[in-house]
Amino acid sequence: MKHETHAGHEHHTDHEQHAHAGHGGLGKVSWSMAAQATLHCLTGCAIGEVLGMVIGTAFGWGNMPTMILAIVLAFFFGYALTLRGILKAGVDFRTAFRVALAADTLSIAVMELIDNGVIVLWPNAMDAQLADGLFWGALAASLAIAFVVTTPVNKWMIGRGKGHAVVHQYHH
Repeated sequence: MKHETHAGHEHHTDHEQHAHAGHGGLGKVSWSMAAQATLHCLTGCAIGEVLGMVIGTAFGWGNMPTMILAIVLAFFFGYALTLRGILKAGVDFRTAFRVALAADTLSIAVMELIDNGVIVLWPNAMDAQLADGLFWGALAASLAIAFVVTTPVNKWMIGRGKGHAVVHQYHH
């Protein structure tokens, strides 16, 4: 991490202070930091969800195989986004993969549970096609609700040195 030193004093950037605030449950984790971690998770989930539904619909699959593919791809893209950043920091793949699993698994799982739960409970959403406004409206609403529910989960995890707090040590 880059530090400026003046007359023997070390100054950390705001990002570094936020990153270290969550380690070991010390310090106060901001809602902004939790929201950023959740937005990262949401990005991977949204890519996977949409791609899974597009593939499932294109192949004429039923709801269950399409949903399973969408969930698998949501985890894949969520982990891939985290892996990309950690690998860029020069960490070996095995370590980076372990960090991504530790950082993202609970967050993605909660996001997918809420997102897919909303879709399943939304009347006619499971039968909506890609060209239907209901498909995109239900998907957008389900991801927004999942974001709101998952942000406190990420705040709690980061405050205990878990989740995305683990990733911050690799950001420069």
